[in-house]
Amino acid sequence: MRNRKYYFLLALSMAVSSLLYAQEKNTQAYQAQYRPQVHFSPAQHWMNDPNGMVYFNHTYHLFFQYYPNDIIWGPMHWGHAVSKDLIHWKELPIALYPDSLGYIFSGSAVVDSNNTSGFGKNGQIPLIAIFTHHDPKREAEKRDDFENQSLAFSLDGGATWTKYTGNPVLKNPGIRDFRDPKVMWYAPEKKWIMTLATQDRISFYSAPDLKNWKKESEFGIKAGAHGGVWECPDLFALKMSGKTYWVLVVNLNPGGPNGGSATQYFIGDFDGSKFIPIDNRTKWLDYGPDEYAGITWSNTGERKIFLGWMSNWQYANQVPTQAWRNATTIPRELSLQLSKGEILLASKPVPELKNIAEKPIALKQRLVNHSLDLSLYTNKLGSRYILKLTPRTLKDYCLRLSNTKGEELLIGYDPVKDQYYIDRTRAGKLDFQKNFSGRFTAPRLTLAKNSDINIVVDKSSVELFADGGLTTMTAIYFPTEDFNNLAIKTSGQLTLINLSISGLNPIWK
Repeated sequence: MRNRKYYFLLALSMAVSSLLYAQEKNTQAYQAQYRPQVHFSPAQHWMNDPNGMVYFNHTYHLFFQYYPNDIIWGPMHWGHAVSKDLIHWKELPIALYPDSLGYIFSGSAVVDSNNTSGFGKNGQIPLIAIFTHHDPKREAEKRDDFENQSLAFSLDGGATWTKYTGNPVLKNPGIRDFRDPKVMWYAPEKKWIMTLATQDRISFYSAPDLKNWKKESEFGIKAGAHGGVWECPDLFALKMSGKTYWVLVVNLNPGGPNGGSATQYFIGDFDGSKFIPIDNRTKWLDYGPDEYAGITWSNTGERKIFLGWMSNWQYANQVPTQAWRNATTIPRELSLQLSKGEILLASKPVPELKNIAEKPIALKQRLVNHSLDLSLYTNKLGSRYILKLTPRTLKDYCLRLSNTKGEELLIGYDPVKDQYYIDRTRAGKLDFQKNFSGRFTAPRLTLAKNSDINIVVDKSSVELFADGGLTTMTAIYFPTEDFNNLAIKTSGQLTLINLSISGLNPIWK
């Protein structure tokens, strides 16, 4: 009896020690060089597209493309994290593993409140994940039908998942790129709509029960940018001035405005079968080099919250991180705005970001005479802060983030070309990939005489939101020493109506 008690206590002690060691290891992992402190990233290994984002029981679920055995892309799983406030995240065990039908590629998740699928039992509301099964064997055989759409369901709020025995529920008709289902409930006709990326266009399917899908229509063969394959689409409604518009988000790789991966969008109408755009011109949700595969959370009502992958397929496998690789953007609130006679999609950091913001340092009515050094403030903030500024009249200016080694990141406005820009040609490590270095630009999309600029700086990334979020840019960088210095520069004088800096507390405990 004594031996049994001894071995039980020994086993318990070992389990507790193992748990404490794992927690300590994760804590140490989040202190690693370049690790974002206010953006989500898994504790270790590779991640790419956000998947299955759904809000349920006061919890935001974030699934993501994940390879648990390396920091380069491999057989895809669905990683899983949850949050109560969109800012602080808890990573959970892997939700979906590859199986005989293939890897688990991108997709979405919905709350099946009416149990149309029949998966719900004893009054439990099922969560349904709709994802692409990618069969590497069929792909190696050079077949065209290696991607198919499948289901999994959860009856415990997303903690555990069961794959449907009838998978796949939507078989490939012979299209090599047939993936990334984003599903929503279309209430007027009581049916589910699947928005699916099909090579160089979007295909819409409908089903009453998430299982029996029929094709409704196609869109995009002669619309928008076509420099690469269309991927990770999203369809949702937004209101402006009391009128409802439909937004179709389409991610594209390559062919972005600054090279490689990017997110475009269209605005129009959806009648339950067809998407009819206002126009077919190319519009970019983010002009920077490092936002991709962005989609919105399901089940958030009229509020639309967007999240993207903060990298680019040109160099995502080569960025100089250790143990982990890649992160997500800050969650962003989407809205429609009228500018220059057209309806545009604007994005801003979610207001929940204030939960980790320190009291702002406000410097109102400040005159910048060639240069204003703000390093006295930023040196204390650990390369994590929000900077907000509003010039009285928009002139040339540049925000210079730098360190003691002469490395710098430049963010600014060029009045001659009427462009915003991010320049990382001297921002640290560049030699891991030829396309990483560069000066990236975005057009100004308003005729207003002044402009508001918000930038979110986090260790090795910056997100710029200009003109009320009409122009957005995201960029990552890898300085050999943190950019703790900040200065505002201009060719002459620049009057700032408002200037504030708020430190951001780390989200990892």
